[in-house]
Amino acid sequence: MFAIEEINKDPDLLPNITLGFHIYNTYPSDVSTLESSLMCLSGQRLPVPNYHCQKQDKFVAVIGGATSELSVQMSTLFELYKYPQISYGPYDPILSDKARFPSIYQLAPKESTLTLGMVQLMVYFNWTWVGLVISDDNKGETFLWNIREEMTRKGVCVTFIEKIPTSEKYTINSHTDIMSRIDRSSANVIVVYGDANSLRTLQYASMPYLILTKVWITTSHWDFTIRPHDSTYNSFNSVLIFSDQTKEIPNFKTFLRTVKPAKYPENILFKRFWNSAFGCPHKYEENNQEDCSQNASLEMLPLQYFDMSMSSQSYNIYNAVHAVARVLHKLLLIKSEFRVEDNLVIYPWKLNSPLRDIQFNNSAGEQIFINDKKLSEAKYDINNFVDFLNGTQRMVKVGEFIPQAPFGEDFSIHENVIMWDEYYKKTPHSVCSESCGPGYQKSAREGEPICCFDCILCPEGQISNQTDMDQCIMCPEDEYPNKERNFCLQKMVTFLAYEDPMGMTLACTALIFCILTFLILGLFVKHQDTPIVKANNRTLSYILLLSLSQCFLSSLLFIGKPTSATCLLQQTIFGISFTMAVSSILAKTVTVVLAFKATRPGSRSRKWVGSRAPISLILVCSLIQGILCGIWLLVSPPFPDIDPHSESGHMILKCNEGSLIAFYSVLGYMGFLALASFIVAFLARNLPDTFNETKFITFSMLVFCSVWVSFLPTYQSTKGKSMVAVEVFSILSSSASLLGCIFIPKCYVILLRPQWNTQNWINHKSYARRRNDSKAFSHAS
Repeated sequence: MFAIEEINKDPDLLPNITLGFHIYNTYPSDVSTLESSLMCLSGQRLPVPNYHCQKQDKFVAVIGGATSELSVQMSTLFELYKYPQISYGPYDPILSDKARFPSIYQLAPKESTLTLGMVQLMVYFNWTWVGLVISDDNKGETFLWNIREEMTRKGVCVTFIEKIPTSEKYTINSHTDIMSRIDRSSANVIVVYGDANSLRTLQYASMPYLILTKVWITTSHWDFTIRPHDSTYNSFNSVLIFSDQTKEIPNFKTFLRTVKPAKYPENILFKRFWNSAFGCPHKYEENNQEDCSQNASLEMLPLQYFDMSMSSQSYNIYNAVHAVARVLHKLLLIKSEFRVEDNLVIYPWKLNSPLRDIQFNNSAGEQIFINDKKLSEAKYDINNFVDFLNGTQRMVKVGEFIPQAPFGEDFSIHENVIMWDEYYKKTPHSVCSESCGPGYQKSAREGEPICCFDCILCPEGQISNQTDMDQCIMCPEDEYPNKERNFCLQKMVTFLAYEDPMGMTLACTALIFCILTFLILGLFVKHQDTPIVKANNRTLSYILLLSLSQCFLSSLLFIGKPTSATCLLQQTIFGISFTMAVSSILAKTVTVVLAFKATRPGSRSRKWVGSRAPISLILVCSLIQGILCGIWLLVSPPFPDIDPHSESGHMILKCNEGSLIAFYSVLGYMGFLALASFIVAFLARNLPDTFNETKFITFSMLVFCSVWVSFLPTYQSTKGKSMVAVEVFSILSSSASLLGCIFIPKCYVILLRPQWNTQNWINHKSYARRRNDSKAFSHAS
């Protein structure tokens, strides 16, 4: 009505010609649609095929239908007479097939990106558990395929799929069953898409079920604001609608405010709507009655009866009427220029060719095309409709989706503008499982969709600082997780320092033993001419004591912050010092054996008795260890290293051995010398000598070997500072065992039994031993 009136008032468009229209109802069935089409062709209520019963008021174009299915049904007749047919419903690629539908044209923009916008809306609100309700037709199947693919790509799961039977398949209970299943569903968000008529029957079928806790996502193709007259409440009371963006047509709302049935007395349909909407008594249904509610306006009606804004379908109808008018204007101009007789007679089939190429700007300034190849992708407004329990309704724009915009700018939503119904105090949730907070990761449930999961704590050493993380992430090596495992803390750098109680204890122990060693050395030097010092080669005793002092001092290299110098010196000084000590013990043991054998007449061992041979043995043994250490330092020397894994929250500074083979070779060589010393001392423990120290050496080497044998597994099983402490303890305990077992008994004699440390006492002991041996021999004879 508005478009026709606007064209008839325009002096530049179809001058001196009045454009009219007929309105026919299209029912949601093939038979009813065919009947209406025949009535349109015949020009009278009783259709007569192939005849038009009116000489005037012949139509030249058809605008309809509201859906692609209706357009196809109508075209079965109109296509026979080449009537141009402009569909104002949603775009359907099927109608673009000009081989099948050469006279059908579409105005609506393409909606291939609609599913992208809907899924972006779900992702924005974190709705990952969504139900789908679609019409059971080709367009519904295409939509289902596209949205499921996009939902899978974005991690949104489909709870259920309900297919609404089309009008021809409709049964009394089918829609009611669908609403009951929707009501029982655990999903709080439902996407609805499909044929307008099928969805309307679904809306009427919802009357037994008042579903107030669902959020519906749909398109403007479905006029859900309309509800049954006897229904107080509406199940579709919280809806987010994707509506095609349209520009506002000037003067349209002014037209709606002033339009009344009296202005259009021949429009019976409008009069009936007016009387029904304003609750007029039945008598006003008669055509000769005045309008009831003469001071009323369509603007006063609630949203469930009438929407003052122009819908996308109304916008398409408006543009379709103007397109037909402009084509007629163009054809009439051509006829008038060529002075064709009956220039007002326009055959419908002649409109087809200019309609394909028409291009114009409507009154809102938007460029309009009817050519399918020039139609653009739809731009969407996201509107929020709320139907409150007190009967008030609200429709407001809350966002938009523009596929042509750059990524990140294509989707926008104003969450603070959205109003949910009374059952939601905040944004509704629709998830299968609650989100996993920071510190947790998702664990999929076997046999269930990916949206259904359990939340498990991040493994040791890992964190998650976001919600719903599929996999926790490792902290950097210099950081460690906090107790909640939702962020990483900086690790403290630590090492076996002198300030630590353990470091201080070990350092003090090393110094005490070192001082004790020097005191014993001083005591031996002071009593160097006594028999107990001279026995078993006092030079070897001095070398052993000096070596032990170095062993005690070498342990200090393991305490404190590791540096390149300390790492190089640690194992080298430790290895050589211990080798000198063990080789000195081996030399002392060998000296005892050689001295006993040298007393026999004609023994060749006399030439080996003296200080030169034992010292040579010490030098050779130490030289071999020095070569091993030299090779170690040249090939793969120790170096300062950081151990970030041994202790949680700490980074241990330590010396890396560089080559474990070289490290265990040095220890192995010392072990070989210790074992050799133990065997020789054990075999010589019963040799007759007043100050024979092989028994003490045997015991000391037994303790020494026990310490280092237990060191190996302990060293391998400990980490961090404890690893260094184990090695220092082994050095101190093994050195202390040598010092205590070999020298403490001699110090006891020197300090507490000086009478035993005289030549007379030694001679007396030797005489008593010989007499005991003679008696034993006589008794044996």
